[in-house]
Amino acid sequence: MGDIYSEKPWLKNYDENVPPTLEYEDKTFAEKFREVVEKYPDKTAIIYMENNITFRELDLLSNQLAAYLIKIGVKPDDVVGLCMPNIPANYISVVAVQKVGAVSTGLSPLLTPSEMEHQINDSKTKVVITVDLLYGIVAQAADKTDFSTVIVSEIADFLPGIKEKLAKAYIRQTTLGKLLKKVKKLDEKLSAIPSAPVQPIKGKTVIRFMDALKGMPQDRIEVKREMDDLIFLMYTGGTTGPAKGAMLTQRSYMSNRLQTLSYLNLTPETVALSAFPLFHIAGLALGGFSMTNGASQICVPNPRDTGFLIECLEKYKPNIVVNVPTVFFELIKKPEFKALDLSNLWFCLSAAAPMPPENIKELEAIIGESNFIELYGMTETSPVTCCNPRYGTKKASSIGMPIPDTEFKLIDPETGQPAAQGEPGEIAVRGPQLMKGYYNQPEETANAVRDGWMYTGDVAQMDEDGYFYIVDRVKDMVIVSGFKVFTRELDDVLVKHPDVDMAASIGFPDPERPGSERVAAAIVLKPGIDKGDAEKEKLIAYLREEVAPYKVPKVIEFMDELPTSGVGKVLKRELKATMTEKYEEQRK
Repeated sequence: MGDIYSEKPWLKNYDENVPPTLEYEDKTFAEKFREVVEKYPDKTAIIYMENNITFRELDLLSNQLAAYLIKIGVKPDDVVGLCMPNIPANYISVVAVQKVGAVSTGLSPLLTPSEMEHQINDSKTKVVITVDLLYGIVAQAADKTDFSTVIVSEIADFLPGIKEKLAKAYIRQTTLGKLLKKVKKLDEKLSAIPSAPVQPIKGKTVIRFMDALKGMPQDRIEVKREMDDLIFLMYTGGTTGPAKGAMLTQRSYMSNRLQTLSYLNLTPETVALSAFPLFHIAGLALGGFSMTNGASQICVPNPRDTGFLIECLEKYKPNIVVNVPTVFFELIKKPEFKALDLSNLWFCLSAAAPMPPENIKELEAIIGESNFIELYGMTETSPVTCCNPRYGTKKASSIGMPIPDTEFKLIDPETGQPAAQGEPGEIAVRGPQLMKGYYNQPEETANAVRDGWMYTGDVAQMDEDGYFYIVDRVKDMVIVSGFKVFTRELDDVLVKHPDVDMAASIGFPDPERPGSERVAAAIVLKPGIDKGDAEKEKLIAYLREEVAPYKVPKVIEFMDELPTSGVGKVLKRELKATMTEKYEEQRK
């Protein structure tokens, strides 16, 4: 390349245990999972509300589901949609789909009916596996889609152990005279497990998950797959149209597995807790990497239930905790979290959105200094590409350094040339974890992947040590009278103000200056702060001291909450549409 990026200055800052390049095995997900089962059959794979599922049990259950999928006609390369929270059925399904040589796609329950319909149709999904609580969302799309079968799990599936333990415990603790009273309490506790009705869908087969397994053989199923075959078809939001399916191959995903495990030094002894759902690439990465590495993981059905997370931290003492910043923000506010014994915790990992330096300090005061790691990735890269070191220097607000066998370069969006060190540019990345392309979208693929480099749409800067810092999205960058305003930078300044809890800034067209934009900021204030004009003036005065005049927002909107995705990432595109529409109505 003949530029600073080709020199890979980050390599000199790798942890001693991390090599710059790795030796990759030509082994598929199913093959690595089989090795784990043979090596750690009685080791806990999944912890679900006190009910442990071993790798042997996970293997046998996935064999039964795989047998059922074959029975109903699922063939290699067919697509199976998974629309579930992190419950055992989801992990079983991920493995079973791989065993039959099929491809899974994560169906987010946050999709609108039209978005759900688009993804099912675009991916040609043949079978959907869901949970009764989300069944209605899938049912709404049924008439306009061609999937043949819905398999419906329940939150209570795989909880017989808990019911039995609770019943025995109550019986042990009671005399005959107290038994009826205690049984009533037990019934109330068990009835608190949420469920929902499941109605028939005309023209579709609807079957309960446990009924699908019933009677199916537990014999090993492992349809042969090649490394360049698809493993997952994961959809990522389009900036100009419907979501696109990123085609991840066995090679890209399993390469990223080795890269990530090696870089973070994660061993089979790891116990992981993650609030990332499996229908999101980050959750699928941790889930799949762990299941093919022999590590244990804790199921988190509701990622926003901080009380449940704290209980899991206290009871199971995980070694790593993986969340988005918004979940960490909420945990920091809880006295119960601050009071935990976290001596077993190696580190907390954050992804999908930036964590302000002030919040990092707050969190590290609880979890331990230098125990917070930020990383960067995207659906199209399976997903991890850049990460702060586990043991070495972690830089606040930095996404860290490219992981082994991964190259970064920053491209000036205006000139198309590599940006100078310290100057902003669009991240272009290449490595073995790169997707095959967008499903049935050759033009979108050609636009995103050029000469083997994935153009991410994220603007970053690199310091002299090879650490990268996200500045903004190319689409989120605001141009004010020719000056660039990086909204990420402005957001970081805003959250430093003692009155501000969260902030997100966007740009919208300036009606008085064609071709220019105005900056607007949506702000969530801390409890007890008045949302009046006086507060707006206070914040504007603060910003005038902290940033250049053209960066000061022309519009400030106080909100109770910011629109976020299923993993807590602020949806700036949605925010921009809402605020632009409101501003235009006010001008009329």
